[in-house]
Amino acid sequence: MVVRIRLARPPGHTKRTTWFDLVVINIRKARDAKPIEKLGEYDPVPRILGTGPGAGTPGTGHKRVEWSAERIRYWLGQGALPSKSAAALLTKGGLIPPKDPGTAVPALHTSRQPQSSLATTLTQP
Repeated sequence: MVVRIRLARPPGHTKRTTWFDLVVINIRKARDAKPIEKLGEYDPVPRILGTGPGAGTPGTGHKRVEWSAERIRYWLGQGALPSKSAAALLTKGGLIPPKDPGTAVPALHTSRQPQSSLATTLTQP
């Protein structure tokens, strides 16, 4: 079973909610399917923290990320693949190393000749 660490909307929340759960889930399951394990929470909207007036209002304050680093390391060790958005969060949190931008993907068809060399081989007797 291939599993992925990804963001999912918490069950029972509406479209307008802007927080997500960081979960481990089977790669073929839908976004809102029941996860194998919940690893943490992510609230991308900066909110004012505290109990006074204006607390919890969006627009100011800090984004909130809470997770279990021990469980994330366990699942990464078991071969779980993070999604792009989860990988970005885990990289910022220092749980996975940043991806090297200089690595290139190998070509699928290496037996093809470039177009210019093909034209010269056809014109020579």
